[in-house]
Amino acid sequence: MFEHLNLILFSALNAHAGLTGWQLLGAIFAAQWLIFVMPLSLVMLWIGGTGPVREVALRAFIAALCALTLNGLIGQFWYSPQPFVLEVGQTFLLHDPDSSFPSDHATSIFSVALVLAFSRVQEARRIGCLLLPLALVVAWSRVYVGVHWPKDMVGALLMSAAMALLVSTPAARAFCASLLPVTENLYRRVLAVPIGRGWLRP
Repeated sequence: MFEHLNLILFSALNAHAGLTGWQLLGAIFAAQWLIFVMPLSLVMLWIGGTGPVREVALRAFIAALCALTLNGLIGQFWYSPQPFVLEVGQTFLLHDPDSSFPSDHATSIFSVALVLAFSRVQEARRIGCLLLPLALVVAWSRVYVGVHWPKDMVGALLMSAAMALLVSTPAARAFCASLLPVTENLYRRVLAVPIGRGWLRP
């Protein structure tokens, strides 16, 4: 039943064989490059923020890291072939034939977006609310160009939500708060020159 619904949704979302021009370029850009908005957002929050902002950025990074690690473990124990491996639908993007469930692209951006969007820090929340619709575009585009199934995106969203909730627990907050000074010291040592010249916030 679930696989049947997955196939129906894939057929509805996957692009037709004659896709060309700006539509193809836009879909490939969204599927392959839009994801880089996520690490850029974390870097900008860290560089431009103070303690509370950096703590949220650190929690978002840890949530994404944990989620991607679990994705890798799932892929090791349960191989889910991608659509092009099964010769289903149309594929417009080169991709390794690894396990497709859950989608790493969608997991990483959903994890960060959810942690930021539901944080108590206004600056982080604002960026998270901008990332969430971009995460949906990334998820849609990966199915549209034929490298993932809809179920991979559902799995990514569930994994991301679970990790976002996990890093919001009191224990996780306390851990991140204790880790923050260590991370800040490393940041100040690595980027001592631009910080000393006033180019970056210490």
